[in-house]
Amino acid sequence: MPRIIAGFAGSLNLAVPRSGTRPTSDRVREAIFSALEARGGLDGLSVLDLYAGSGALGLEAASRGAASVVLVEKNAPAAWIARQNAETVTRAAARDARPRVDVSVQAVLPYLRAAPVVVGAGYDVVFVDPPYELPEPELTEALSALAPLLAPDATVLVERSSRTPEPAWPAGLTLDRTKAYGETVLWWASPA
Repeated sequence: MPRIIAGFAGSLNLAVPRSGTRPTSDRVREAIFSALEARGGLDGLSVLDLYAGSGALGLEAASRGAASVVLVEKNAPAAWIARQNAETVTRAAARDARPRVDVSVQAVLPYLRAAPVVVGAGYDVVFVDPPYELPEPELTEALSALAPLLAPDATVLVERSSRTPEPAWPAGLTLDRTKAYGETVLWWASPA
């Protein structure tokens, strides 16, 4: 069972769907958030968690100081669990410092296509953790739709199987670095 690693909700256990999701391991989440802390942390940032599953990545960001988090998950049972996890995490925050956490029950592409573009603003951190079997063209389409929704200094993190190829980066996104953790590989990107 995954748990929140650090922040105001540290050590809280998160529920996970019985099937259909692949939670990011504690080891990989710790590496992700250590790297984000090294880049300046999450205080006051806007976070988007695509293919959210139980919401573990986005909710870890909320616990560590993100001001707002959107969890996008099309699987209704998984989204219901993400909503329950969000309530558990936000209740752990001080009343005057609760992050805003929204759960959007829809597929990633329709969500991204309908999201408003705000010039000079946007999402500061985006987690893209699709099912490993997601076709590469669909991932590329999602990354293309995401690019205009990013803040100028945004960080985009794509998590995939080490057996999948590097994502095809669309115009608007540039690869910063890659790191493998056993079966999992992380690609870090930023706006071009």
